[in-house]
Amino acid sequence: MLRSVELPEPTPGPNQVLVRVHACGVCRTDLHLLDGEVEIPQPPIVPGHQIVGTVIATGERTGTGEPLEPGTRIGIPWLGWTCGRCRYCLSGRENLCDLARFTGRDIDGGFAEMTVADERYCFALPEGYSDLQVAPLLCAGLIGYRALGMTVEAERLGLYGFGSSAHIIAQVARFQGRRVFAFTRPGDEAGQTSARELGAEWAGDSLSAPPEELDAAIIFASAGELVPAALRALAKGGTVVCAGIHMSDIPSFPYDTLWGERTVRSVANLTRQDAREFLSLAPRVPVRTDVHPYTLGDTGRALEDLRAGRFQGAAVIDLDR
Repeated sequence: MLRSVELPEPTPGPNQVLVRVHACGVCRTDLHLLDGEVEIPQPPIVPGHQIVGTVIATGERTGTGEPLEPGTRIGIPWLGWTCGRCRYCLSGRENLCDLARFTGRDIDGGFAEMTVADERYCFALPEGYSDLQVAPLLCAGLIGYRALGMTVEAERLGLYGFGSSAHIIAQVARFQGRRVFAFTRPGDEAGQTSARELGAEWAGDSLSAPPEELDAAIIFASAGELVPAALRALAKGGTVVCAGIHMSDIPSFPYDTLWGERTVRSVANLTRQDAREFLSLAPRVPVRTDVHPYTLGDTGRALEDLRAGRFQGAAVIDLDR
């Protein structure tokens, strides 16, 4: 249950920064946490993991690298801490760290006026974006970018679930010269129109067959029944990438649907390298975000509007209103 509370001002620990939050994007993962579909290990927690803010104080520095100075605008994403010592961290796969902590799940997040964060997992933000516009890049954009990378150089790309991530990644895919096919909820004509406006050459029902075979598909929706549907839409050798942290059970399907060297894989979290690459790429596309601002007091309404699909693009909590 989401409720409003007054908490003491947080204090930054070693290698942490205290951040004044200006904006925080609303993500479907926040709904999964609220609904108990993704476990919160030690509740209660302050949710929100697409944080845009300004450093206002720093803790004791014991690490290496350039410290973040007060006054710096930063972004804070879902991955908030890793051990740095395990086989995953040491092989460039810190997103798989078994001890990882996540913003808004293990670490208090950005649906608050202030928060603290590990300075290693704070990122410089591209110029030319307002606080509200840049917030969706920090999860919808980053997870979408990692998922897009798993499609390698697929020319014909299907995007299932045309929410905040797909709005962003459709623009990146078109910038890369790919052909985009968009799949929305049945009857979502506004979503299909939005997809075409962003460069999709076809948009239709998520369970419909596209006009030609796909080389890869990314599933942003949490509906497991889309996996066999996407597999049926693939050409031989194609890949289905499941981009969500939670998905309902995938129904059984005949082996023939998978045969032909088709693959299904998932995306888990993100790495700091993903963040650096994507935040550098976004202004070159340039990625534009369609944001719908809500006040902090209306966070619950923003989540329910997201659940009901009442807007295109992304909801963002505006802490400066």
